[in-house]
Amino acid sequence: MFLLALLVAVIAASALIFLSYNHELSRARTKAWRGGRIANTTAGPIEYAEKGAGIPLLSIHGAGGGYDQGLANVADLVGDGVRVIAPSRFGYLGTPIPADASAAAQADAHAALLADLNVNKAIVIGISAGARSAVWLALRHPDKVAALILIVPGTYAPASPVAIEASRTSALLLWLVNTGADFAWWITEKIAPSILVRFMGVRPRLFASAPPAEQERVMQIVKSVEPLSLRFRGINIDSNPASSRPPYEDITVPTLVISARDDLFNTLPAAEFAASTIPNARLVVYETGGHLLVGHQQDARYAVSDFIAKQVYSTALRQPAAHLG
Repeated sequence: MFLLALLVAVIAASALIFLSYNHELSRARTKAWRGGRIANTTAGPIEYAEKGAGIPLLSIHGAGGGYDQGLANVADLVGDGVRVIAPSRFGYLGTPIPADASAAAQADAHAALLADLNVNKAIVIGISAGARSAVWLALRHPDKVAALILIVPGTYAPASPVAIEASRTSALLLWLVNTGADFAWWITEKIAPSILVRFMGVRPRLFASAPPAEQERVMQIVKSVEPLSLRFRGINIDSNPASSRPPYEDITVPTLVISARDDLFNTLPAAEFAASTIPNARLVVYETGGHLLVGHQQDARYAVSDFIAKQVYSTALRQPAAHLG
């Protein structure tokens, strides 16, 4: 009888877990599909979303993202008076993967989207893996870029490349992520969220010591990766390191680079290299914060706002209205 009762309890618990998982995943999938639009550009179909009005800002998401992450990434970084345009990069959500999925081709797609939306020039923010195409957008379409902001950039570093933390757990998670294992991500979030926090480039001890509001922000980012099955094709592309050096010396737009010394993705060397080779670039480095800049959202907001106010409003965007987006 005991074994039978135990079996019934296990089956009941499994059923409840499955129902909860199915409900949450269905809700996440519906939200992801409903929030974006498709622009049929000269570079092919591109999914995007917009929020706000004012100065155009192109928000380029990192690995595991999509247009939804692009909107969320800048929500705490910019204030009013900004029109945020957030595309889903190749392989994410509703944007297909073309024959050429390089960062340069993605930059061309960004430019095509801006043209389709009648935006002549925009501030460009590239976060993590999204910084790669942001760099190439400034190189290939400088007329489209009023200013370039690279945050924890997953870009080229000559001696110490950006990479996921070298541990067996992170390697296993990366494999699961690259296969689009929705349940594995969901159940890990429920029973061992610190594993995902570390996988996102933040030391669990730093997360545990952060204020509740900051912990909630981090967990929202973790949750925003769901459903993996709609994002893993893009993650496959982003999993390849940035192995070729862009001609940073040719970037002519005002540039701000932000990173953290304890980023478990090791973006600091890439940030330092970009800032040292892009003419007149400004580098901001936080001693702690990890890949999600935990505890430094206000600092980053001030750095971005100050940069835009001093470098952009005073130069590139003080033009006749016809030249703005």
